[in-house]
Amino acid sequence: MRKWASFPLKEGDVSRQAHADFPEQAIYERETGRSGFFGPATHFHHTHAPTGWSDWQGPLRPHLFNFNEIEQDKTSSPWAVPDLLFNNHCKMRTWRLTDSMSKLARNADGDELLFIHEGSAELYCDYGHLSVRDGDYIVIPRSTMWRLVPHEPMFILLIEATNDSYQLPEKGLVGNHAIFDPAMLDTPKINDAFKAQYSEDSWQVEVKRHGQVSVVTYPYNPLDAIGWHGDLAVMRINWRDIRPLMSHRYHLPPSAHTTFVAQRFVVCTFVPRPIESDPGALKVPFYHNNDDYDEVLFYHAGDFFSRDNIEKGMVTFHPAGFTHGPHPKAFAAGREYKKKFTDEVAVMLDTRDALEMGEAALATENPDYVNSWKNKPQDQATATGSVKE
Repeated sequence: MRKWASFPLKEGDVSRQAHADFPEQAIYERETGRSGFFGPATHFHHTHAPTGWSDWQGPLRPHLFNFNEIEQDKTSSPWAVPDLLFNNHCKMRTWRLTDSMSKLARNADGDELLFIHEGSAELYCDYGHLSVRDGDYIVIPRSTMWRLVPHEPMFILLIEATNDSYQLPEKGLVGNHAIFDPAMLDTPKINDAFKAQYSEDSWQVEVKRHGQVSVVTYPYNPLDAIGWHGDLAVMRINWRDIRPLMSHRYHLPPSAHTTFVAQRFVVCTFVPRPIESDPGALKVPFYHNNDDYDEVLFYHAGDFFSRDNIEKGMVTFHPAGFTHGPHPKAFAAGREYKKKFTDEVAVMLDTRDALEMGEAALATENPDYVNSWKNKPQDQATATGSVKE
């Protein structure tokens, strides 16, 4: 996208650095930008919270879902669970698995990304065997056959790259070893555990294509590879292996935490990190208009300091088109934040195309979420007071 001007324009009383050293009269900063933090952007300074609405009418509003309450995701097949948030380029689902899969799965619609929210299992696939645990991302290339054997009940977040594939983000100036070294990516092994499941018993494969499932029966277990070589494979990385980019003087945009990219969306991971220590630095997520992307956050673990009353397994959905940011209490606390580290783990999905909400997701929605930004008098007083101190 071309820039509107070849250099930043300025008007009025402004800070010289985004997200830091606000003008004395300003309490709030708002970023409006294009192309999901990669394109042209402008920063406004305001005396009132950009999210301080007193009423909201109409369909464009923020949403809060509790995916712990999804009932239709308790099934032995990943293709039997409902689409929760979706468009033509990606699908987000949840899946509860308690027993070993009796059939192999195969997604002919696109790559599948599994995030293990809870539980552990053995994964068997075309490429071999992997032990997986909570916090693992598992990228399963399109049309790979696979199955899981759980050790305990599992809660899995599924994100399908429909008619697409997952890639690693460009890391630019920070180099290939930043965020996580590609050497940290694990691939399945043709080991004793994999060889032990070779079988002449009949097996079935559930193949999903165009959202419809076909069942293919083999008179043997088709997971019978004795070796493979190439640059396409199932890959795993755990959030614990991610070393986040950070700056002690500047609050980095969410794009700095990108983990996987597809053509029309990105997946980011927020992990514990040091909080900015510069006296003038913003210490909470900034208010922003991300007007080209819908934003979804799946909360995995920890203390979600920019949101009130959020528990693990919950999901926030902020459609493109309005300003959003930290809740009033979080913003006020952030002005005098005493903690030295964040304690949160979350998966973010940013989509270039508008997401639709499935009935199963809407059944778990908290309709009062839109009112959680309403600035109570004590919150405003706290925020104002912290500026004067």
